[in-house]
Amino acid sequence: MNTNQIANADTARADRVFLKLLPLWLCGFCPFLVVYATQPLLPLLSQTFHASRNDVSLTITATTLAVALVAPFIGLLSDVVGRKIVIVAATVGLAVPTALAATATSLHALVAWRFVQGLFIPGIFSIALAYIGEEWGGKNRGLATSAYVSGNVFGSVSARVVSGIVASHLGWQMSFVVLTALLLLGALTVWLLLPRSKNFHSRVGIGAGVQAMARHFANRPLLAVFAIGFNTLFVFVGVFTYVTFYLSAPPFLLGTAIIGSMFLLNLFGAVATPIAGHWMDKVGYRKVLCAALLTSATGVLLTLAGHLVGIFIGLALVSMGVFVANSAAGSQLSLVAGKARSSAAGLYVSSYYIGGSVGAVLPGLAYARAGWAGAVLVILAVLLTSGVIALRFWSAPRD
Repeated sequence: MNTNQIANADTARADRVFLKLLPLWLCGFCPFLVVYATQPLLPLLSQTFHASRNDVSLTITATTLAVALVAPFIGLLSDVVGRKIVIVAATVGLAVPTALAATATSLHALVAWRFVQGLFIPGIFSIALAYIGEEWGGKNRGLATSAYVSGNVFGSVSARVVSGIVASHLGWQMSFVVLTALLLLGALTVWLLLPRSKNFHSRVGIGAGVQAMARHFANRPLLAVFAIGFNTLFVFVGVFTYVTFYLSAPPFLLGTAIIGSMFLLNLFGAVATPIAGHWMDKVGYRKVLCAALLTSATGVLLTLAGHLVGIFIGLALVSMGVFVANSAAGSQLSLVAGKARSSAAGLYVSSYYIGGSVGAVLPGLAYARAGWAGAVLVILAVLLTSGVIALRFWSAPRD
């Protein structure tokens, strides 16, 4: 082959890989497009509805709580009907309450629609993890998981930036209209590009799935993965929910649009995650996780700086650490879950979002008593706990 033929072959190969990874990326993008959409709006919602910080934070907690309730059971449905059909249907379904959230005329109505949104998210989030575990094996699993988590990063960034900018110009309701359009576009793309499962085997009934789920609770390495998932979203939600109040108050006094744009810092997580995926396949998931936890801890400490540059650097490091930790946990899940990966993924997502629900409340109680420094202390304690759990209970063949 001549040079041009080799170049063309390499380009064609890269295109095929891109088309295989794009739907996985969208499976990460779409749910995170919704979960944290109200974070940059919290100070605005507090003023609009004359509500407290904890009251408006329910727009986060309601969504994460609904995800936690549904996640273990959506996996059982997927075990019967298949992966792709559940992912696409859940993405389309998610667009409906997202659109209806724009019609809310009270905080209670908005919280209710946010809860309904959370009911659809596990059908994308947890089933995509099961799909990766079945269809991407060996050295490529870290790459596929990293593409998926990279989608998480871009989804969370897009939601916050879009919400903040649109709300500052057109009102918070229009933010949900724009997010609805993005969800429908994502659903169409996944339907067209996501390959049908080759290694999926349908279960005869729900009962077998329930039995398989029960067995997961005797798997200590898997329980350790669930614990890391809980702590990971706790940290992410705790930091990025209450830092908005910290930055909107004196001496910073940042507005909604600037706070929304601040979430562009999460793109550092998108850069770090695929790099981490490469290293996970080389040195093992546990080592990469510990590096991620240290990075997040450093970032949280930097947010105590008295100037915006230090705070923004700290938030970028937190984002990098959190998304890499989630990628490592997803990869470890595939390693230790056994055959019933779908129900294991569902339980992981449930643990993950329970952590997010707690992270939306507990740091807020510390914030009310001791300000941002109190919230930081709680978050650092959770990061330390994650490190102890990983070192004690995670199996790591390459370490």
